[in-house]
Parts: sequence; structure tokens; C-alpha cells
Amino acid sequence: MHNMPNNRMADSGDLDNKPASPAASPVPAISEEEKTIAQACLSDFESGQYGHCITKLNNLASLRPNDFKVTHNKAVTELYQSGCTRTDEFRQALHHICQQAQVLLEDSDTVEDVDHAILFYNQAVILYHLRQYREAAKILEKLFQFIEPLESLAHKVLFLLIEVYLCTHQPDKAVPSLAYLEKLLYGGNGYKSDKDKTTEGSMSQQNSRDKDNKESGDASPSPFYEKYKLKLHMYKARIYLQLKSMKNCKREIKSVITYAGMTAPACFIKSNFEYLRQNYRKAIKLLNSAPESGSVMKTGECRSAMYYNNQGCVHFYMRKYNLSAYYFRKALQENENALQELPKRSSPHSVLSGRPLCTLAINKRYELLHNSGITLLHAGRPLAAFDCLIEAVQVYHSNPRLWLRLAECCIAANKGSPEEEPKGLPSAPKKGIVQAIIGSGKHRKIIVGASDNKYSCDGQSAAIPVATLEFASICLRNAMSLLSEQEPSTPTVATGASNRPPSESDQTTASETSKLSVPAGELALPGAPLKPHEVDSLRCAVLANSAYVCLGMGDNLLALEHALNLLKQPKLSGSHKFLGHLYAAEALVSLDRIADAVGHLSPDNVTDVSITCPNLSESGGEKSGNDVASSESWTDISETPVVVARYFPATVQSARATLLFNLASAHCLRSEYEKARRCLHQACMLIPPQDIPQQALLLGVYLELQHGNTPLALQMIKKNQLLPYVKISEARHNALANQTAGVGTIQAPIGRKIRK
Repeated sequence: MHNMPNNRMADSGDLDNKPASPAASPVPAISEEEKTIAQACLSDFESGQYGHCITKLNNLASLRPNDFKVTHNKAVTELYQSGCTRTDEFRQALHHICQQAQVLLEDSDTVEDVDHAILFYNQAVILYHLRQYREAAKILEKLFQFIEPLESLAHKVLFLLIEVYLCTHQPDKAVPSLAYLEKLLYGGNGYKSDKDKTTEGSMSQQNSRDKDNKESGDASPSPFYEKYKLKLHMYKARIYLQLKSMKNCKREIKSVITYAGMTAPACFIKSNFEYLRQNYRKAIKLLNSAPESGSVMKTGECRSAMYYNNQGCVHFYMRKYNLSAYYFRKALQENENALQELPKRSSPHSVLSGRPLCTLAINKRYELLHNSGITLLHAGRPLAAFDCLIEAVQVYHSNPRLWLRLAECCIAANKGSPEEEPKGLPSAPKKGIVQAIIGSGKHRKIIVGASDNKYSCDGQSAAIPVATLEFASICLRNAMSLLSEQEPSTPTVATGASNRPPSESDQTTASETSKLSVPAGELALPGAPLKPHEVDSLRCAVLANSAYVCLGMGDNLLALEHALNLLKQPKLSGSHKFLGHLYAAEALVSLDRIADAVGHLSPDNVTDVSITCPNLSESGGEKSGNDVASSESWTDISETPVVVARYFPATVQSARATLLFNLASAHCLRSEYEKARRCLHQACMLIPPQDIPQQALLLGVYLELQHGNTPLALQMIKKNQLLPYVKISEARHNALANQTAGVGTIQAPIGRKIRK
């Protein structure tokens, strides 16, 4: 689930409001009069007298018409005079200034002059508020290469760079930047070697060195240290949260609370901390204790939508899916209410102007739709989930997991509710196998058959986004195409997601986000970047679903190809291996290659039904790709087996029983009835009688009729039981239960138990 950020560092998104001094320009020379006017402009700007500042800048511009710094300062002042609402005009002015300075703003590699750094920084601020994080990071990383000459601008560059890394779930990159920033603020002069560190321990080492410096008096903090102290602790807490370093995170949260008290950001981040520790009740209590926030126009965030979103995330992991869906619905309502508070566009041609700069990224509709869709899928409402995810995928079309979830919605919608099936084996008998009784007397006939939900698309085009297996096949192909590019040095992902005209409310958020060119293997918004072991697991899940979908559509040859490809994967979980053999056997039987299918149906093929990949702990990952929603979350909590147990065999015995039932059917097709009876006997001894599926009962009736034992077949139909097989399996299960109950005590002989 995607947990929305619980704090926004507003200062890191401010435009640099210090007018550049004309003294930096070598030609023409600066006169004393111009210096006096420049100082007066700076004084007026800092005191908020923007009108007087603009008047003086106009006078300065008449004296220095070719100085791009004067033009830039005037554009910044006009933006602040409008309350940071004239974003379109500022962007146009910024491009005009870059042309005047002969700087290509679209190419950050052209940043070579320190005097041009402020232009690129302001461009990065705009990109950040438009949620074009990759482009913003590219500019900021270039500025970081010559951070020392930037002086006070260096602090803002580093803060914004750290914020961008956290928004894109890259805390490992944020660690060295924050460590360098802290040394720069405390010691007054940083060390370039600090930014090369990529480990979590660099901040801890920095903390210990700063503590030693404070005790020994070797270094004194810069004037900015106290100003940014709270922000530093908050960033450390957020970084440690994403790194799952609970001990360090707890220390930083304590520092935040000590310094600022239980503010709304502190409550949210501490609630996130308890959420990661699976203390869900405490997380809810902290969310409820968060104080009211200010106006949306001032803060640039809808705190009520964040509250309901986080409540939905917490209740999702408490497995209260319907309650979680309710909270996400409330979050969507609050998000819409916040958008209604924003002023309308000043003109039809103004895309960004008319609203404060900090509110450009306020719309969280697509993240909330993503969360809501995942929750509804877990709640057994695949059609409602499909409606949510099909809208979210138009923005996050580079996320292979999202395409997989859409396919799962289509599969669930055409398969039936999983709650109607018991754990372990599908299609257990509920109403019996008797479909109808016709005639009377000696002409009385019993019509038997298992409930068979045959798929039909009613001629629906596969290109139309409807919850059909054909559309599921397209979604799975998109997911596989994205996963196939999860290799180093791959080109930008190109997807075929549908593009629709954005509405006015999301013109500046979702439409800009959808234009991101996300390189494969880095980002999978709105979740964290895919790790190597997650790519392997996700590929296995996509192949398994592809085989199932092809079997449902009757494309047995392609289903066999997907199943065999699944079995060839180097990192294959036990459950996916079971599904690979099962789907391959079904495809081979349909292709009349029964001899080949028998090899896949051997019970020896199943030795494990685990959901996680082998050697997962060695790869450094927390979970595998079979998780249904947790992999898209900010918190990255691993799914418990209870969440996904209904989609996979519960035990090795139930998986082997499934293979044996199918093996018996294969032997029947070859008229090997004795072998089929033995397989049926073995399968019934592995599972409880109530878990025997309808298809197995029909198979038993068919075998008895083949042996001419019509009375026993009728008895099996009336009692809805595999009578000769169930008696043996019941005795075995009772004996095993007696052995289990008598561990450590004197127990009765097994034979006595059978005689009873």
C-alpha cells in the first residue's frame, strides 16, 4: 500500500528569494550607485515590501539592461508579490532569462558556471512541485557537484535533493546528502568525501563526530544550524523509516518531539513508526491525537486526506479490508473537498497560475485510487477494484505490479469469489453434484455434474478496458514487457497506456506525473523501486497468471509455453512451482499429450508450498513478488501468509492431493482405471473428507460405473461422498489426530481406535 508522506518540508520547496548581487557580473563594472540600489532591493524584499523592490529593480534594470541577474530577481519578486500564484509567468520569464544568459535550461549538464546555479535551482523547485522528481533530481545532482561555492544556496539545494530522494523512495541516496549537509551546517565547511558514502552508518558516524566536536569545542555550528535543527531530525527520521532502521528512527523521533512537541508532523511520523513495528492500535491512537492543521492554501497539503489514507493503510494490515476501503473512500472525498477550495484558473491558457505554488501537488487522487483498488481486491470486490486501478494505471503506467493487479481483478471477476472456496483445494462440494432429476419410476434419471463456470467474453473487444480475460492477457503482457526491461542500461519504458484529457483539478499533478520517463528498474510509482529479488518474484507471478488466463481462453499452446517458462525460472517459490506443473499438465491434456502430462502430475514434484522465493534472506529482501498489496506501500511491510493462503495450497498434502486428483483424471483418459483408483485412494488419504472437490466425486462415480458397481455409484451420489475412499482416509486421519493428541502421554493403540 502506498502510505502518503506524513510531512512536507515547505522551505525546501521555496524559490531562492535572495536577489543575486550584480557584482558577480564582470562586464560591465558595478558602480557604487548600482550597489546601493541592489542593497536597497534586498532589504525591501526581505521585509516583504515587494512593490518598492520592483520599483528599484526597474531602475536598476535601466542601468544594467543586459544583466540577466537583475531580470531574474525581478521575476522572483513578482512571483512573491502575487503570493506565488503566477507560476506560468515565472516559468516563461525563467526561460527568457536563460536565453538571455545563453543557458539551456532543459539540459542540466550545461551547468558549469556558479552564477547560473540559481536558475537551475528554481527550475528544480518548479519540477518538484509538479512531481517531476526524476528531472528535478537530475538538476540537483548536477548542482551538488560544485556545492561549496554556492554558499547559502547550498543548504536549499541539499534539502530539496533529500526531499526528492525520499519522494522517490531512495533513502540510500539521501543518506550521504544529509550527512554532508549536517557537517556543512555544523562545521561550516563540509568534506567532499562524505557525499560518497552510501551506507546507513554514515549518519551515525557523523552524529558521533559532531557530538565529540561539541564536547571538545573543536568546531562551532554555523548560524543556520539552529534554524534547520528540527528539519534535520525530521529528515533523519523519515530516512530511517524507509531504511527500516527502527532503533535509529526511534531516537530521531524522540528528538523531534523534544524539540517541537507533539505537532501534526511528529504524530504522523511516530504513527508511521508504530505502523512499521506492527503496533497497529498504537498507530491509530497516534493518528487520532494529531492536532488540526492549517489552511490547505498555506500548507499545500490536505491533512485530513492523509489521516484517512493512513487509517486505511493500518486497517488493511489488520486485515479489515472493508473498513480500510471505507477510510480510503473518505480520503478521496477529503481530497476532492481540498481541490474545491483551490481558486480556479485565471485564464484558459494558464495551466499552473491562479493557485499557490505549494498547492500544485496537492491532488493525491491517483495514489488513493491505487490504495483503494488494492484493498477492494483483497475484500473480494474485484469489479470495484478494477474501476479504481484502471484509472490509476493511466498515471502509473510504468509500474508492472499495477498491471498485474489489474489482471488479478479480471481473473477474480471471472472466477468467482474466493470466499466461497475453502482453504487448500478449490471447488469443494457445497450443494452436491446432482444438477437435476427427471422422469419417474423406472424412467427416473439423475443428472450429475460439477459447477463449471465456463468463460465467455460475449464478443467484447480486448482493447476495451473491461474485466475480461482478454484484457487480463493484455495487462500481463504489459507487465512482462516492463519486467523484461528491468536490466541495467535499458532504454526508457514505453507503454501503451491510454491517455485521456486531464481535468482541471489534476491538470498540474497527474498529467505532469504521467509524463515522467521512468527508467526500468528504478521507479515503480507510487511504490518503492523494484529490487532484484522482487523483479524475479514478480516475473514468476506474471507467468503463472498468464498460463491461467490462456487456459481460461482456450489457448492451450500459449498456456503451455508460459507454464514451462515459469518452471525454468531460477528463483521459483514452492507454490509457483506447483502451479507451473499443474497448468502445464492441464495444457498438455488439452493438447492430447497425456503421457507428457503424467510427468508433471507426479506428487514428487511438490516438496514445498512456500510463497517466498528460496534464499530470499540472502538477497537482502524483505518479501517476494507474490504479495498482493504490500509491495506498493511506503512502509514495505511483508505480507503474512494468512493474507495470501487462500490463493495457494495451504499444505504440501493438499497440493499433492490436487496433483493426484488430476493424475487420476489423466489415467481415466487413457482407460487405466486401476491406476486412477489408486491415485484417488492416495489423494483422499492426504486431505480431510470435507475438502474433497466435486470433480473428485464425479471421478469416483465414473470409476464405479466403469466397474459395473452402479449401486455404490448411486450411494455416493446420494450421500455426496466418496464412500470407499473416505472411510479409509477418515481412519487414517483419526489415527494421526490420536497420535498428535497423545504426544508426551500414554496413548491407546491405533488398532483399538479403528475398531471403534
